[in-house]
Amino acid sequence: MTPRIETTNEKKLVGKRLTMSFANYKVGELWKNFISRRKDITNNLTNELISLALYQPTHFADFKPTNEFERWATVEVSDFENVPNEMETLILPSGLYAVFDYKGLSADNSIFQYILKTWLPSSDYVLDDRPHFEVLGNKYKNNDPTSEEEIWIPIRPKNTSH
Repeated sequence: MTPRIETTNEKKLVGKRLTMSFANYKVGELWKNFISRRKDITNNLTNELISLALYQPTHFADFKPTNEFERWATVEVSDFENVPNEMETLILPSGLYAVFDYKGLSADNSIFQYILKTWLPSSDYVLDDRPHFEVLGNKYKNNDPTSEEEIWIPIRPKNTSH
């Protein structure tokens, strides 16, 4: 599976967040909370949902299933003028990403094993310390093997420093 390499523009996101780990993965609770209030966000730029993760810089280098991270359930908005109660804002910085078109169950994390353990080490890139996210568009179907989504992994060329 070969990704396309894209530079994303800065995005303004509105949504909800929860701190979790892979050992205590509360993504279902997060999305249930968010979807029940999604209609309160009136300035969406698209109908796509963005599932985003903020990891500590050492999260994957010293990986343990108990490492905590922030998971966000969001949509992209035009501005932060009318943020619904109990929702938060996040600016996704522009940057270089490897974008994988994934088809299959979102609960099957073998795609991430492939990306981080097979594709990345053999590529010309390393992980960058920016948000990881998935774009859940029209073809996304929760818990369905025919579901499609885009997986965006932050990267930078191997031979450059921050």
